[in-house]
Parts: sequence; C-alpha cells; structure tokens
Amino acid sequence: MFKFKPVFKKRKYITLKNAVDKIENKEEVAPNIPGGMWIKCNTCGNIMYKKDLEDNAKVCTSCGKYYRMNAKERIELVIDTGTFREIDRDLKTVNPLDFPQYEDKVAKSKEETGLEEGFVAGYGKIYGKDVVIGVMDSNFMMGSMGSVVGEKITRAIEKATEERLPVIIFTASGGARMQEGMYSLMQMAKTSAVVGRHSEAGLLYIPIITDPTTGGVTASFAMLGDIILSEPGTIIGFAGRRVIEQTIRQKLPEDFQKAEFLLEHGFLDKIVERKELKKTLYKIVDMH
Repeated sequence: MFKFKPVFKKRKYITLKNAVDKIENKEEVAPNIPGGMWIKCNTCGNIMYKKDLEDNAKVCTSCGKYYRMNAKERIELVIDTGTFREIDRDLKTVNPLDFPQYEDKVAKSKEETGLEEGFVAGYGKIYGKDVVIGVMDSNFMMGSMGSVVGEKITRAIEKATEERLPVIIFTASGGARMQEGMYSLMQMAKTSAVVGRHSEAGLLYIPIITDPTTGGVTASFAMLGDIILSEPGTIIGFAGRRVIEQTIRQKLPEDFQKAEFLLEHGFLDKIVERKELKKTLYKIVDMH
C-alpha cells in the first residue's frame, strides 16, 4: 500500500506554551506569548509583525504611516555598511544653570538610548561618496538642542568644511533645551554661522527634516540648507499650532505645519520616500 506525504504543510511561526496556575483549586490555562513581537498601527489599526515593520524601513505596510527612527537606524538607512566612523562621541553634558534634576534626566536618557547626547555625527559613504552625516535622536530628551548638541553639530560641519565634504543632517527636535536657558538659545546663532562658512566655501549642505522638527532647530540650521528635504507627513514649525491660533486669532488649515503644506509654499525642495532617500542623496552629492 502506498503512503502519500502531504504536499503542503502549515508553517509554524510561534510556539505557545500553556502556563498553568492553580487558583482556589481551579486550573487556569494562559498562553505564554512573547512580548514585543507585534505592533498595532495607531493610524489604521493594522497589526504587524515588528520585524516586518523594521524590514520596511519602519513604514506601515498597510497605510504607509511613517514611524520615527533612532540615530542608528537613520545611519544604517543611508550610509554604506561598515563605513560610518563616529566623531566627538565623548563630549559630556554639564548643568551650567544648576537646574534641578537635570543631571538625572540626562542620565536616564543615556541609559534608555545608549547615547551620550541627542546628536550623533561622523564620516560615512553613500554608494562610495564621502560625506559627513549627523542625526538628531528624538528619543534623547526629545532631541532638544543643548550646548553639547550645538557643539557637536558645529564641529561636524567645521570638519566637513576643512575636508571639503558635503554635510547631511537629519533633524528631529522639540527645539531649545529649557534646562540650559540662554546657553541653549546661543546654539542657534553658532550653528547658523558655521553653516554660513560651509556655504561660503562652495560646499553642499543638505538638511533632512524628520518628524517632528520645531522651535530653535527649525529657526536655525534646519532651514539653511542648499537643498532641503523631508519625509511625508513630517511636522515642521516654530511655535505650536494652538499658540499661533491664539496669537493671530484665526483658524489654521488642517495640514498647517505638515511637510506637504510647506512644500506647496516653498519652504521645502522635495519630500522623499524613505526607501528612495539613499538614492536621492547619492544623485544630489554626485551632481554637486
């Protein structure tokens, strides 16, 4: 007698083990499901395998919503594998105004992100083209620009100017860091000045504005690029929507401060899909 083997077999994705708890002489069986494997899109409600979301450049596979990326993910997105060399990693944040609990907040952000500050910079290659790249990480105190963040941005651009390299900076920030007061606000002038010197040397600077970019970062180096790029749906502004409405006593358009609105009104040069960003940057750098 012939035995037929099944052609199709159900693929096993997850193995569930039953945990048995005895409560008041009754047995309750609960599935032991590993945590952190799935994510629910807060826009369309689609439930995605977390690895699928990461493989899709953190863009929802159903509705196309853009999820925020950290500094490491941004660098891996556009820089050739193995070519990134970080600079000025050891700059330390101090508390110039003796602001209460500031050191604790900085220490907590360091522990949660593995970063020394909210900005990472270094050398890298994009399809073989040398660049200096910097990334603001919103996971570190909302990417706020304190004196160390401003100093790291300034040093990165100065190195690019000395070595005649293009600069690419991803912005993501809530603005100035209030715990440093005037020291934080001074970074607006400092970063703007160094961008000006880079431009006077005839070199290329490309800011890529990501969600959200607001406050003093928008009012300084984020909007001083030769070519200004952004991602779909990015919130970009200076003051908050409600503050502006209360000031001008008018209702603002629904898409106000969205990247699409700013592109229409000439503040941006192009909105680029995340998967096309590396190719777009290469073309710009290559033409320059």
